[in-house]
Amino acid sequence: MDPVNVAIIYYSATGTVHALARAAAEGAERAGARVRLRRVAETAPREAIDARPEWARHLSDTADVAEASLDDLDWADAVLFGSPTRFGNPASQLRAFIDATGALWFQGRLANKVYSAFTASNTAHGGQESTLLALANTFYHWGGVIVPPGYTDPVQFESGNPYGTSHVAGDGPPGEVATRAAHHQARRVVETAASLRAGRAVSG
Repeated sequence: MDPVNVAIIYYSATGTVHALARAAAEGAERAGARVRLRRVAETAPREAIDARPEWARHLSDTADVAEASLDDLDWADAVLFGSPTRFGNPASQLRAFIDATGALWFQGRLANKVYSAFTASNTAHGGQESTLLALANTFYHWGGVIVPPGYTDPVQFESGNPYGTSHVAGDGPPGEVATRAAHHQARRVVETAASLRAGRAVSG
């Protein structure tokens, strides 16, 4: 059977979610998937970006990461979305990408794929769970198969978030626990997508 196609589509302003996305990509590749790592377009005004040197620097440092397109969603068997929290919700940049998927949704081309999500916030209770749950609302509408990490690996008892990998950016860059959690979440997504595809092949 061909490898599972996994798209990792994320928005990151200063690099935290980007680091989690790279860890998820690594985990998916280790699980045998073909991976597309994609950042969504930056829609913030230049003056807002330039007002924060770390934001402008990250945008420049990740210029080589391909921008997400609807083709990436169509291609994928499974998709992991990543976003920082914005008042308990996904960032508007990621929402803008999601809100442009209506044609694919209408054709049923987003249904029956595996979906999962990861996030970061500046503080420990900065809306991580509500951001992941908000993304899940979209997956319901798409008819997706939602695969959270749950407590299915010992690292989840260290990271503490069964909804998806998360990190407190105020504590610094993602460390070893967050990286292992992202690896596990991506591996679980790949394994579930592979099982679903194998089951569909048998059932005809």
